[in-house]
Parts: sequence; C-alpha cells; structure tokens
Amino acid sequence: MPAGPARNAARPIVLIGPMAVGKSAIGYQLAQQLGATFVDTDVTIVGNHGSIAEIFASRGEHAFRELEARAVARALEDAQGRNTVVSLGGGAVLDSGTQQLLGHCTVVYLECDAGTVVDRIARNSGRPLLAGDAMERWKALFATRRPVYERLADLVFDVRNGTVADIAHRLEDALRAYGAAGTAGVPAPAATKEVEK
Repeated sequence: MPAGPARNAARPIVLIGPMAVGKSAIGYQLAQQLGATFVDTDVTIVGNHGSIAEIFASRGEHAFRELEARAVARALEDAQGRNTVVSLGGGAVLDSGTQQLLGHCTVVYLECDAGTVVDRIARNSGRPLLAGDAMERWKALFATRRPVYERLADLVFDVRNGTVADIAHRLEDALRAYGAAGTAGVPAPAATKEVEK
C-alpha cells in the first residue's frame, strides 16, 4: 500500500463475509484507492468454468467447492508479496486449505446484518444456495459461517452504512491504523478485532 504499514505491504488484503455484503464492489474500490491489483475469485471461476449456477446445477456444490478452493489457492499464492486485494465467495472460508492460506494475508471480515443485504438479494436471484426463501437461506448460512469469519479475521469492519466509496475509504483508514498498531508492537488480537463503526 502506498505510504502504508511495513507489516502489511507484502501481504494481500483479503475480504471475506456473507453473500451480497459487497465484497466485490468494496474490494474493487479499495484496490483503486491503493493502486492495487483486484482479484474476485468468483469472477475467476466464472471465467474459467461458466456460471456458478450452472456449475451447481450440472456438477453439484461439492464440485464447485473444489473449483473454488483451487481458484482461491492460485489467487492467494499469486498475490503474495504483491499489492493485491482479493475478494472471496461467501463459502470459500469453509475450506481448511483456504483457511491455512489466509494466515499469510491481512483478512478483513465485512460485517453486516440481514437488513444490509435484503435489497441486493431481492435483485439477484442467481445465487444457487439461496433458492427458495432467499432471506431465510441467507440467515441460516450466515449463522453457520459467522463464527468462521470472526475467527479468521484480522480486522472486523462494519459495512452497514455508507456508499461503497465511503466504506472503502474508511476501510483504507482502518487498514492503515491496523498496520501502524502492528509496527508499534501492539498485540495484534487486541488491536485488530475491534469493529470499525
């Protein structure tokens, strides 16, 4: 990151969180601000294998998760030592190999609630895991995955309010503060698990 913290300069910034929280849009904006490369692993999968809905329909979720784990591993390995922002799909963090790779990254959990995503989910019906009652499915998936997001995160960042640009600028500030705390010798867990309001 330009003028950024030494501790994080060579570590990819990885955005995790539930479906429809805004990882792709916020990640793209953050990368633009930082002069960084942006990688959306869902976009990578679609580019190589076709739509996620089609993969689910023709090959099943297990096959999709294997493709996803490989795409994430490639993205995170390619990003090491580079100025890169990576957005992961909502369920990517469930893979144990991905969890290990995230240990070499600065992981930001974009925190929200159902009210934050309800309009986005209503506009996008192409998410195979949300077939049927989309919001009830989203809430159930979020309840299962939330502890994983919290455990893996270096920084928990509240995205309930603000435009994408506002959120990305606040996130850039939070990442700089996180890096400065690390270089100042502040213990990482105490310094980084705060929710950015």
